[in-house]
Amino acid sequence: MTAAAIALNTDVGEGFGVWGPTDEGALLDQVTAANVACGFHAGDPDILRRTCEASAARGVAIGAQVSYRDLAGFGRRFIDVPKATLVNELLYQMGALDVFARLAGSRVSYVKAHGALYNAAAHHTGHAAALVEAVTLFDPGLPLLCQSRTEVWSQAVAAGLRPLAEGFVDRAYTDEGLLVARSQPGALVTDPAEAARRALRMARTGTVTSLGGRTVRVAPDGGAVAALCVHSDTPGAVAIATVVRAELAAHGITTGPPEGAALAASPVGARS
Repeated sequence: MTAAAIALNTDVGEGFGVWGPTDEGALLDQVTAANVACGFHAGDPDILRRTCEASAARGVAIGAQVSYRDLAGFGRRFIDVPKATLVNELLYQMGALDVFARLAGSRVSYVKAHGALYNAAAHHTGHAAALVEAVTLFDPGLPLLCQSRTEVWSQAVAAGLRPLAEGFVDRAYTDEGLLVARSQPGALVTDPAEAARRALRMARTGTVTSLGGRTVRVAPDGGAVAALCVHSDTPGAVAIATVVRAELAAHGITTGPPEGAALAASPVGARS
């Protein structure tokens, strides 16, 4: 089964003050969705506003990439924060980004966790629940990008949200269908041609070959992924995104914003 359209997304706005990229235009030119750092693992008000303006000017969908409060660790360290506090921290990040998205003439149109929170939500019941609750409170019509067949996926479905199965073109997978830790050899895929082959397979069949050589499913049974991610800090990210998009187009697979993002409903009394 081939997806009718794929949200090709990337992480952007991952700087702080004078650190980090000042122009991510070349990457934004190739993607259809921007996972914008909301200030907890990276990003500050100036960067949030600049990144939202650059994304909106290109018609790129703006997504809230929420994280643990971990600037020092770039959000790649698990933090055992209480569920209620984590819900509030996630809402805080979404709200901050939404202000700048609206000033740019756009809006937050999907949500995606970053780093350790993304990985933890795959199996941590409490933190998966916090992510689902925060999206539900902020805007239950927003798609939630996550890995299928995980704890957060199951909870999102049970809560009536719309999780979208995501595949990673530049990351290796374990035999269980999760991401190989960045500290492990072979965790990154940096060859654009290989990334494109993986992207096409995930878009067509919802499967990928794990680092151990097994075929693993990264989408619901019988389905394909709805989103593909290339990390902006992967070496050669622009080339990877360019080749992936061209490969998808060559096989009749279009790219666009996350499914239904433009039609997402506003929460009662909050955003009209």
